[in-house]
Amino acid sequence: MHIVVCGALVENGAVLLVHRSPTRQAYPDLWDLPGGHVKAGEPELQALAREMREELGVQIVAESSSRLGDWHAGSGADAVHVGVWLIGDWVGSPINRAPEEHDDIAWVGISELGSLPLVFDALPALLHALPEPDRLARRDKARTTASPSRS
Repeated sequence: MHIVVCGALVENGAVLLVHRSPTRQAYPDLWDLPGGHVKAGEPELQALAREMREELGVQIVAESSSRLGDWHAGSGADAVHVGVWLIGDWVGSPINRAPEEHDDIAWVGISELGSLPLVFDALPALLHALPEPDRLARRDKARTTASPSRS
């Protein structure tokens, strides 16, 4: 079984999605939350922080992250378990640092998710279930501090 983590960065009623390249072997040409595989022995939250840094150039504030749910896909050797996390705060501005994996990233209104081809059809319902404050921008010190990766 493959263990994967993905994170929802939510701001002003929108969530950051990545568009999986049409050349990807798994789930090509679909929109998804950013994330990736958990390495053997790696805690999920640590994997999430690594993936957000590698793919988007942001540093998540781990204490602000909470588990939203789990998705399961495939079976046997192809089975995938996906841990879905809400990331409350991060440092830096998301950019596509993995163009070989994603050909686009975009902030998408939570109310507009149902009109996109998504890896997991349950994503709109999961994000619609968030309490209203979790859908709004939260600008605090952690978010407005310049990221070391910014130029």
